[in-house]
Amino acid sequence: MDSPQSHPCRQLFELKDTATATATTDADTATNHNHNNHTAPQKPKLSSLSAADLRSEFAHHDPAVARINNGSFGSCPATIIAAQHRWHLRFIQQPDDFYFNVLQSSILRSRTLIKDLINADHVEEVSIVDNATTAAAIVFQQTAWAFAEGRFNKGDATVMLHYAYGAVKKSVQAYISRAGGRVIEVQLPFPVRSNDEIICEFRKALEQGKSDGHKVRLAVIDHITSMPSVVIPVKELVKICREEGVDRVFVDAAHAIGCTEVDMKEIGADVYTSNLHKWFFCPPSVAFLYCRKSDETLDLHHPVVSHEYGNGLAIESGWIGTRDYSAQLVVPEVLEFVNRFEGGIEGIRKRNHEKVVEMGEMLMKAWGTNLGSPPKMCSSMVMVGLPVCLGILSDSDALKLRTHLRDCFGIEVPIYYRAPKDGEIDPITGYARISHQVYNVVDDYYKFRDAVNKLVNDGFTCAFLSD
Repeated sequence: MDSPQSHPCRQLFELKDTATATATTDADTATNHNHNNHTAPQKPKLSSLSAADLRSEFAHHDPAVARINNGSFGSCPATIIAAQHRWHLRFIQQPDDFYFNVLQSSILRSRTLIKDLINADHVEEVSIVDNATTAAAIVFQQTAWAFAEGRFNKGDATVMLHYAYGAVKKSVQAYISRAGGRVIEVQLPFPVRSNDEIICEFRKALEQGKSDGHKVRLAVIDHITSMPSVVIPVKELVKICREEGVDRVFVDAAHAIGCTEVDMKEIGADVYTSNLHKWFFCPPSVAFLYCRKSDETLDLHHPVVSHEYGNGLAIESGWIGTRDYSAQLVVPEVLEFVNRFEGGIEGIRKRNHEKVVEMGEMLMKAWGTNLGSPPKMCSSMVMVGLPVCLGILSDSDALKLRTHLRDCFGIEVPIYYRAPKDGEIDPITGYARISHQVYNVVDDYYKFRDAVNKLVNDGFTCAFLSD
């Protein structure tokens, strides 16, 4: 559907925060709920979900699979799937009415709730995009333009972690390297023992970036690295960036919201993104992109150019052509869902962390291995060393073992290959990244433990697996 040049919904984006919660009458009708009081996240209640309710919410999961990999794709409960379906039906029943009278006010409501969840100052600082990869493209596109237009000098640096997500690394190549920027990777140790190790390596990379009179134009910092999974001391690294004169700090926090503490005022980054479908129970795919208000923010644009180009990133992101926007509209329903748990999303996060550490320690003791980081550097995901005798000698071996566990044992868990260092004797080269979400039970982890023990007892090695 083409948007008319004079957009009748555009004014909705320009409302002050105090008016946003009342601009949603049509959307309330669509979902059969009254959300007019949702100007801020509801106070978490004591748990009103029974064990049977919880099983019912995730009954669509394959019961034959121990799904201890929430980190990759998240999980959407039945209540939210139903809410999304109602939004989708509302669109296809009368798309013109939905577009002109419902969509933008409903997106604005979701943005307002996200603003309160992450402690941002203004709703204008919050855009909704498909995922963290899209958010990264928005940030890197702006940096590439600065090189192309001569505002940055060739050889000025972007600093990013060596363990940055693969798609983000590719995006840096596609936008920044191609435009003439120099990319410096922070070499992080793994296993890691303390935040100090990370901070030390980060300082080294910044110094390298400033060599020969160049400047560090952008720092890309993960809040929680994906693989291997480690919670990064973002507040400390952002502070160092300010001290060292880094132009802009972008925190790629794909896993963060619902998995660790997220507070824009405390973290202090210029730009921050997190998926809502990984640990916040939204359907795929939806993420927020926070951009602290500044003159530079005005030059951030969605890579899909629509009729809204030039009206601010939040407005541009709210209409990128005819598509299914329903995943972006269920944030109020998701907030209601998480507040059925004791402590709300913070309570869920705390319990997931405690349980995944407990399960990780159980597995490492069973296999005689170790965790990839101290518990305080874990979130709702933990890296657990696998027995050396499994013979994980390459990334290919790690992938083949993951497939073998899925196909032969009904276990879904990512495997990470860690290259041995010179001089190491019988090093652990394979680590499993286990997740814990509210639907997981202890038997999921016992099933994984017993499967690995069987492989060990049978004399299995990855060399037995064909490509």
